[in-house]
Amino acid sequence: MDAHITILTGASRGMGLAMAMQLIDAGHNLLCISRKTSDELAGHAKAKGVRCEQWPQDLTRPETAAARLETWLTSLPQEELASVTLINNAGMLPRIATLAAIPAAELADAMRVDLEAPMLLTSAFLRVTAGWKATRKILNISSGLGRRPMASQAPYCAAKAGMDHFSRCVALEEAGRPNGALICSLAPGVIDTDMQAQLRSADLAEFPDIANFIALKDKGALSSPHDAAAKVLAFLARPDFGANPVADIRD
Repeated sequence: MDAHITILTGASRGMGLAMAMQLIDAGHNLLCISRKTSDELAGHAKAKGVRCEQWPQDLTRPETAAARLETWLTSLPQEELASVTLINNAGMLPRIATLAAIPAAELADAMRVDLEAPMLLTSAFLRVTAGWKATRKILNISSGLGRRPMASQAPYCAAKAGMDHFSRCVALEEAGRPNGALICSLAPGVIDTDMQAQLRSADLAEFPDIANFIALKDKGALSSPHDAAAKVLAFLARPDFGANPVADIRD
């Protein structure tokens, strides 16, 4: 029992790609679920002799991904596994505008990717692995915006707050079970990603906090995806992971 498997969403770019590369370096076998596959990731896995399966999957239809994950998990040789981990990292930022100005379809898609998909994937993961002897972990990538309100960010703030709270609920459920899964919803800090660029390019009239995001970039206060990924994975490897179901990497 020495094999480690990690399921990672949003692995084709940004911090997700950086986490995938670093997990491969650590010898983890990966299942990556993203809108697009990554040739860079495939090449790195091949060079390291590590299995990396990539599913091009639209998480605005999360029930499809969850059903596929459930089938995939049942096919694994559980007796050979030391650990199995789910990292819900994929996220979507809808147009930066007041709630009334966001079209219903965009709003629905954002909530599906940011909250519904993590819940459905977590449900499938827990259901299949319930009787496994391997260490089971769930890491939900949250945000500080799940813990403080911001104008023109209602969908994202609400989804991340929901992620935090469902993680608390699952932690309570798993605490009384044999080999219960360990779960944490972790805010990874501010990272130099496409999402940050989207925030900086917003319309001032629609997004009153834009100056704060521009200042973070100008002051060099953003972590690189590589550095952020290393901190997140170090947190995941801590012996007390799951002791607090909601955490911030900066604490």
